[in-house]
Amino acid sequence: MLQEFKAITFDCYGTLIDWERGILDQLRPWLDRSGRRDLSDAMVVETYARLEAACEAETPTALYPAIIEEVHARLARHWELRPDPVAAHAFGQSVGEWPAFADTTGALRYLKQFFKLAILSNVDRASFARSNEKLGVTFDLVLTAEDIGSYKPARRNFEVALDRLDRTFGIGKGALLHAACSVFHDIVPASAMGIPAAWINRRNDIGALGQAARADYEVADMAGLVALHKK
Repeated sequence: MLQEFKAITFDCYGTLIDWERGILDQLRPWLDRSGRRDLSDAMVVETYARLEAACEAETPTALYPAIIEEVHARLARHWELRPDPVAAHAFGQSVGEWPAFADTTGALRYLKQFFKLAILSNVDRASFARSNEKLGVTFDLVLTAEDIGSYKPARRNFEVALDRLDRTFGIGKGALLHAACSVFHDIVPASAMGIPAAWINRRNDIGALGQAARADYEVADMAGLVALHKK
């Protein structure tokens, strides 16, 4: 099934790195200190995701640490909490500490044998460099929001990826698979542009954030993508 492809572009955070765990590990101590232990993990993640998408759309050239630092300030206003600039700054600098999913490294090492592997991520170069240490492979191409000057779901991010893959490796749209967890940031725009997409539906037990996905392939995790290739 996947043998027709020559390259896979991956979203990173939420797909390879545990975006939710990283966010919650950083926000929970602040929320507990602020007396908001009543907020469920789902509520925190969903509110965070909505505010992050708004910040990315409003300031597409801002670096990701600045984006999430601003999200921290907006969360404080949203929940009527006292702003905490120290906690907000620490949150902005925490991206490289977020853990990889347990199945990420093994899956990437397997797929590396058969495909060019690329990153197409809403992050800055410095933060991704720290995360990359946890991923266990050398990617053939890394494209961040900092490199492109915009954040997904902007079409430009995918256009730049297509152009770079074509110019560097001679790989066109039909030979590319885009793999991601986020429906909003990745699956919808990739599908709209005719890029084959694999939905890594790590939220399959609790539902996707925001909207349903229509992808060419759907698996529950990276191990599922490996299994699909072996099949």
